[in-house]
Amino acid sequence: MEIKDNTFSRQFETTLNGQLISVEYSFQEKKIFLTRLNTPENFTDEDFISDLLKKIMSIAIERKLKVVPILPKIVLFFKKNPVYKELLPPGIRL
Repeated sequence: MEIKDNTFSRQFETTLNGQLISVEYSFQEKKIFLTRLNTPENFTDEDFISDLLKKIMSIAIERKLKVVPILPKIVLFFKKNPVYKELLPPGIRL
């Protein structure tokens, strides 16, 4: 899976079967807020979303960013993947 960081649109983008899937973000200091997940209508491939989020976590690690999950689906990702909890800023509990 190839992920593009579209800084103009403030979103990470990838495609599956020619359809765009994106995770919108915003920055504040050394934190990235994951604010929205955009998928095609009737998209149900949760494994693909999980893989996408794992790649985004790798980008956050590389850039030394803390991750603030805003969406319930991303909060659930953190609960299912406790290895990434170190990316949460101090004071954030899930």
